[in-house]
Amino acid sequence: MSEAPPATAESLMPDAQERARLRRVRRLKDRFSRWGVASAGLAVVGALGLIFFYLFSEVAPLLKDADVEPTQNYSIARTGVTAPTRHLVLERYEQLGASVTEAGEVQFFAADSGEPLTDFTVQGPDGAGFSALGVSTPIEALVAFGYDAGQVVLTQLSYQLSYPNDTRKITPELLYPLGREPIALDERGQPLTVLAVQATARGHVLAAATQDKRLLLGSYTSRENLMTGEVTSTGRVFELPPLPNGAEARFIQIDRTASHLVVADDQARLHLYAVSTPAEARLTESVPTERGQVTAMTYLVGTGSLAIGTDSGSVSQWLLVRDEKNVYHVQPVRDFDALAGSVTTITPEYARRGFLVGDDQGNLGIYHGTAARTLLTQQVDNAALSHLAISPINGKMLMLNSRDEVQVADVWNEHPEISFSSLWQKVWYEGRAEPEYVWQASSGGDEFESKMSLVPLSLGTLKAALFAMLFAIPLGIMGALYTAYFMTPKMRGLVKPTIEIMEALPTVILGFLAGLWLAPFLENHLPAIFSILIFMPLMMVAAGFAWSRLPQVVRSHIPEGWEAAILIPPILLTGWVCIALSPQVEVWFFDGSMRQWFTDNGINYDQRNALVVGIAMGFAVIPTIFSIAEDAVFNVPRHLTQGSLALGATRWQTVMGVVLPTASPGIFSAVMMGFGRAVGETMIVLMATGNSPVVNFNIFEGMRTLSANIAVELPETAVDSTHFRVLFLAALVLLALTFIVNTCAEIIRQRLRKRYSNL
Repeated sequence: MSEAPPATAESLMPDAQERARLRRVRRLKDRFSRWGVASAGLAVVGALGLIFFYLFSEVAPLLKDADVEPTQNYSIARTGVTAPTRHLVLERYEQLGASVTEAGEVQFFAADSGEPLTDFTVQGPDGAGFSALGVSTPIEALVAFGYDAGQVVLTQLSYQLSYPNDTRKITPELLYPLGREPIALDERGQPLTVLAVQATARGHVLAAATQDKRLLLGSYTSRENLMTGEVTSTGRVFELPPLPNGAEARFIQIDRTASHLVVADDQARLHLYAVSTPAEARLTESVPTERGQVTAMTYLVGTGSLAIGTDSGSVSQWLLVRDEKNVYHVQPVRDFDALAGSVTTITPEYARRGFLVGDDQGNLGIYHGTAARTLLTQQVDNAALSHLAISPINGKMLMLNSRDEVQVADVWNEHPEISFSSLWQKVWYEGRAEPEYVWQASSGGDEFESKMSLVPLSLGTLKAALFAMLFAIPLGIMGALYTAYFMTPKMRGLVKPTIEIMEALPTVILGFLAGLWLAPFLENHLPAIFSILIFMPLMMVAAGFAWSRLPQVVRSHIPEGWEAAILIPPILLTGWVCIALSPQVEVWFFDGSMRQWFTDNGINYDQRNALVVGIAMGFAVIPTIFSIAEDAVFNVPRHLTQGSLALGATRWQTVMGVVLPTASPGIFSAVMMGFGRAVGETMIVLMATGNSPVVNFNIFEGMRTLSANIAVELPETAVDSTHFRVLFLAALVLLALTFIVNTCAEIIRQRLRKRYSNL
């Protein structure tokens, strides 16, 4: 058998046809790779866009103003005595309306059609005529009828629910909390010209102005006979100091604690009375409204602020503010868009700081106090609006004009609490001494004023990231520089994987350890922490100096690149000494307690604070910074460093002049990646801080971050509520923050790369 001829170079070369085929295959692979990479990139951008779109779709309703759409128009059909309507009510299920007239007639009617359903008549004193009407906050539904003999009958609108044949049936009732018998509020029998009523924890309080310009305050309690159901009342009446300058009261309002009485007079002034002790009631201040004569005034829900309208159409909110001497003042805090005509009526909402305003030209205004927001100003009628009624769920309203015609309207006003000022500016909340940034989205009571400032959460996010980066950047970058450039390859092979494995440690474990072990440890060894920060670097410098002074014979026993191992015993020893001496240092310098020393010097200290977060989150961020920065330093071309050394530069001069500039884009990317990691961290800040949304950068106080706030509150909030959407807004802010930071970081990185690319 003959042997095959040996292969030559020419025989191994593909022929022209094979080369053409290979070129086609290569072009096909290049095209596939190009389109594959482009498609993957576009998919990433599309995914980010979809995330942004979804978040914005949940946030968008917060930006929408109120909308009112009239649906019906009818005249109230009277079944009894015809008299002008003085009060209008719409119940929770938006099926029944109620009108209260001067004749004591309370008529319930179908809200959509005006069809009369049930009516009640309040029996006043014999021979006395009606003179004033007072109503409480809407949720109490109290209506007080005042008469020209100085007497009052207090009623309450109530509804009974039943479900015959699985159909909801609403049965209206008229209750008498203080009994059916008239109450003698003025023993002199003078006509009552202005009347106010409020339910308090101590009973019912009535306030009135008489025709001879006296001010009266009555406090009443009631008792019901369990056998007969008869209600009897007892109470006392106190006469208050008169209004100055012979002024006549036009409006009176009582807060629900029966501590303050606000009177608007006929001279465009407001008067505040302190009546917590009625027998010692006093006039604390009188202030001009400076916006015209008051034509409508009512407390908003919670009775911590007043909505006031004037004859000039101005609408404003006034707060009861307590000063340093524990004295309350009425102070204007917000002005809203004015209406064209004189304000005729103001109706507060049931469970939030919103209110509706009507004027004598048929204009309707919808406002929200906390958000300082004018949600709607619209002409809805050609006649003056005399009364407005909004349902407790804010979905429907009734508007009564001067011709006794009712207009029914559907209302969309889901998120009035949110505005740019309520989210990003200081807000003067009820009960606060000054405007503040506050996050407190919920509470146990329906009268709670939501406080949804994102400033504490945003600053808390930056605060946590800042202290984490202060801890992680020096250790991560310096460790990466030493490991990549100075450390022996064998030792680097041990150190680098060990640190990178730390990145796989679940952050919930770090948060658990930080909250349950590290925080108490730091609290009990505060001097040790500061001692380590001072003495550890000094020890390392001293150890390095001592090593440099040892004879060459001694130093030669340690191979080059293993010098870091020499620092391990001094580091451990220094840490142990600082911790062991911590109690003695507290006794010597801080009277036995460094934490108490902080408190005595005006520095707040919380056990779970930014220091704990900085250390714990720093350990989570260090592997990210170290790994990227170490790769950047290690990949600096050898010919650059060898050339620098050949020209006579020392190794440190080479590091500063060649290695760091060349690796700066990678190091900067490492820092930005670490910052992004810190900004988005959730579990560590959730478990290692007190989650207190404070506005400061005190390292000894906690914080609440955007991500932790979402994790804490989102599971508990109602879907599609204002709170729910604001949490999505917080997520959108967090996404925008990281996007902006990463974009700026990439721009800077590209400029650094371009600048040092010629090295």
